[in-house]
Amino acid sequence: MEYLFEYAMFLAKTLTIVIAVFAIVTMMVAAGQRRRHMPRGSINVTHLNRELESLRDSLQRVVMDKFAFKKYLKREKKRDKEEAKQLKISAEKNHVENQEEVATESRRRRVYVLDFDGDMEASGVESLRQEITAVLTMAEPCDEVMLRLESPGGMVHAYGLASSQLLRFKQKNIPLTVCVDKVAASGGYMMACVADRLVAAPFAILGSIGVLVQMPNIHRLLKKNDVDFELITAGEYKRTVTPFTEVTEKGREKLRQDVQEMHELFKQWVKQYRPVVDIDQIATGETWVGLQAQERQMVDQLSTSDDIIVQACEEADVYEVSYEIRIPLGEKLGGALQKAMDKTLMVWWQRLRTTRYF
Repeated sequence: MEYLFEYAMFLAKTLTIVIAVFAIVTMMVAAGQRRRHMPRGSINVTHLNRELESLRDSLQRVVMDKFAFKKYLKREKKRDKEEAKQLKISAEKNHVENQEEVATESRRRRVYVLDFDGDMEASGVESLRQEITAVLTMAEPCDEVMLRLESPGGMVHAYGLASSQLLRFKQKNIPLTVCVDKVAASGGYMMACVADRLVAAPFAILGSIGVLVQMPNIHRLLKKNDVDFELITAGEYKRTVTPFTEVTEKGREKLRQDVQEMHELFKQWVKQYRPVVDIDQIATGETWVGLQAQERQMVDQLSTSDDIIVQACEEADVYEVSYEIRIPLGEKLGGALQKAMDKTLMVWWQRLRTTRYF
């Protein structure tokens, strides 16, 4: 009997493990199926007028006395009612049956605010293209798009795609304003120059209209250690300079030619979309701060994006549009760990630099 009891317990444990494994696999498959039918991300829209009003109300609630604040709230309510009344009168006056057409004709101008924070690979273009697509479903030529751009540049093909995405607004005759608060260099300026209006902070960094190719070469190290590296290609210039093979003068010259051609294309791009600049003067690979860039006609106006948004809120409805791509849990955890490590290293680096001055 004791043997049968132990055998029954063994079967029960085995069955429990099998059921648990089956349940986990089933949940993983179900989650995968759900992700297939789920959208890649979600669009987020913030009405910046209301956000600005909320900030103002919060400040006035503290600064003003109770009686004055009540009077202020009454004035605001009265103004809102007056605007609604004027809209109704306009609809009746024009005798338009379709109320949507009335709203379109009499609505305030809209400004859509987008953000692009560029890295070497311009990875933000994945969200940018979705944001642009969303805005184009609503925006009209009377509206405006404002892009807050921050980028030190990166890969040519990646920033070429990002710049081409911005041209979609030009194709629809929708004005585009680009604001640079910190930096728009190299590929960042490639994006910025397509704007109808380019605004930069006085000490933002702009320019770097040039092309750079750099890579280490360990051919002599491999040769010293008797390590062979085989490279088989079809086509004379399939590979010109690589990290592992000996650099020939012919390969170096071909690479130099490719870099020069890409630089000429970059210059043509800037000249096409910003014809007021002296392209030979600014396409030297140098960078300038906003004050210097304005002297070279690389920007139209010196200001911050905050000032431009506040001004826009006075005469238009301003909406901040962002597209958030869903990231798998594993990638989120990995990204959080990497950010924590980067932050820790940066803190220690700052401490080491600080101790040098004591």
